Amino acid sequence: MPVYRIADIEKIRSKANTAVEEQTVCGEYMKVGIVSKPDAEGPPLHMHPNEEQFTLVLKGKLHVILGDQDFIAEPGDLIHIPRFTQHRTRPVGGPAVFFTCKSPAGTGELDEDYNKIAGAEIAEAKYPGRK
Repeated sequence: MPVYRIADIEKIRSKANTAVEEQTVCGEYMKVGIVSKPDAEGPPLHMHPNEEQFTLVLKGKLHVILGDQDFIAEPGDLIHIPRFTQHRTRPVGGPAVFFTCKSPAGTGELDEDYNKIAGAEIAEAKYPGRK
């Protein structure tokens, strides 16, 4: 049973938004990652047709759009993102860090099943930290 030390996991830039930093580990049936987002950064509204996702906020606050819901998630909040559900997160008031788990594992890349939603910029109008 392997043990992964977060400090030893390679840090890579997200393909969906290069300001976002990811550290990922892939198993047989799921992939997990620690994701660090600078204030106000993240990918546009998107969905995953092939992946179910859980996200646990560790540090900071995230403005979340999840389907027709719009809320602020704080440390300790666990968010379930079913397949085909439009979503996106943005840190509010500073950077944020979260743990995320997706299944199936696929290639192990967190952005593998990323599908931007047409009209994603409309969701950004809801973001309280927009400039």
